[in-house]
Amino acid sequence: RCLTINEKTLEPNHPHVAFSLNNLAVLYCKQGNYSQAEPLLKRGLIIYEKSLGKKHPNTKQAIANYGYFLIVKNCNKVNNWFKSFLPKSDR
Repeated sequence: RCLTINEKTLEPNHPHVAFSLNNLAVLYCKQGNYSQAEPLLKRGLIIYEKSLGKKHPNTKQAIANYGYFLIVKNCNKVNNWFKSFLPKSDR
């Protein structure tokens, strides 16, 4: 809801929009909804870079969040791959 309000009341590249995108993406990531999280993380990062610059703390946090996302997403892929070799009773 906050994201929708920010997108309607602020400019599309406003840092508050990026903040909302980033927070929602982190929530999706923690829920395992990686396909929903990734585009939000990317969009938020682009907004931060354009509006605040690469050295701003918010941009750096968005980069860290995207890095965390990539680690978690790939760890889950690897984990699922290993599980595929286990008997069904051990999964």
